[in-house]
Amino acid sequence: MFAEAAAAAEAENGLNIETIELILLIGAVVAIIARRLRIPYTVGLVVAGIILAFIPLGVEVPFNKELLFKVLLPPLIFEAALYIRWDELKRDLLPVVTFATVGVMLSAVITASIMHYLVGWEWPMAALFGILIAATDPVSVIATFKEAGVEGRLRMLVESESLFNDSTAAVGFTVALAFATGNALLPETIVGTLVLSIFGGIAIGLLVGGACLFIAGRTHDHLVEIALTTIAAFGSFWAAEQFHWSGVLATMTAGLLVGNTTALGFITEKGEESIESFWEFAAFVVNTLVFIILGINEAYQDFGRGLFAIGIAIVAVIIARAAAIYPISFAYSFTRWKFDREHQHIMFWGGLRGALALALALGIPTSVPYRSEILTVTFGVVAFSVFAQGLTMTPLLKMLGQLGNREMSAEK
Repeated sequence: MFAEAAAAAEAENGLNIETIELILLIGAVVAIIARRLRIPYTVGLVVAGIILAFIPLGVEVPFNKELLFKVLLPPLIFEAALYIRWDELKRDLLPVVTFATVGVMLSAVITASIMHYLVGWEWPMAALFGILIAATDPVSVIATFKEAGVEGRLRMLVESESLFNDSTAAVGFTVALAFATGNALLPETIVGTLVLSIFGGIAIGLLVGGACLFIAGRTHDHLVEIALTTIAAFGSFWAAEQFHWSGVLATMTAGLLVGNTTALGFITEKGEESIESFWEFAAFVVNTLVFIILGINEAYQDFGRGLFAIGIAIVAVIIARAAAIYPISFAYSFTRWKFDREHQHIMFWGGLRGALALALALGIPTSVPYRSEILTVTFGVVAFSVFAQGLTMTPLLKMLGQLGNREMSAEK
């Protein structure tokens, strides 16, 4: 049975053990080179993927929603959530949720309007693109800020927003897709779906994470503890997605639960150390796979036929992000949640787009006539985000005095 499942996964995703080994070898070399050249590791991986696409090694891994959601996203979300302290998140939960809901919808509306009026896309087409590109990508955001060594409130705000906005984007995408295919949804249905997606995902995360912790408390074997955290990461995600709830919120909740209950003694001291090392390595492996696969697929895109639309889309996304970050930040100016000006600039420019947007674009049914145009423009925006924003993120952090101590030490 396991052999059949592995064969099916290989046929569907194009990933086999030989391909994974090659990608990891390339990733290790890129990590060394990127460190010496002082360029972001993620940018180096995408470049390596583009180069790999033109070398006759037979490596061609299709990027699809199933691969991202079922294999690559859960470990990245779980690893990031392990280090988010609940006390810090609780203090800023209201503004984070505001950015992840009002901010995402505002960005989607602005982007869709610009694509409709300036590029001439029909409203269903513009709405689909607007919502799938509105949410910041947790894969890109977490990788970039972790590499830069950003800590404290800034990192918590940016990473938490990228994790929370998944539900808004997923529900908005479902509504836009229904609109595009002529199946309108009632307002109460939309609100109900959003609420169920959020609270259902959180409930699944608490249930699966809590069960794994309960079992872990019955053992002193650190290997069993690692296995149980793996079940918490993937099991919570898959279970939530089965009910069409937010898998990202489920896994994030499970990660928060595991990471914030260490003092209760469910996990042994050796288990804590082993879990930290295991998930750090898992995040490295998955990031390597995501960004090299992204680079390989970027190389196959014909950007020439959609250059004008891509250019307008990039400008639209930047304007929409600014329109979401700065007004919402201003609304909190006279409250205890006031945001530093430097933090606002970094949240604006650090709203990276990546694998999540592509996964949603690839999830558009082939029966939708303008699917290929949306996909090409999405790839173009992601390419800009990876290279333009990715390469300038660390200099911006340094200029604004927000660069992490680890990165400063490396520069010295």
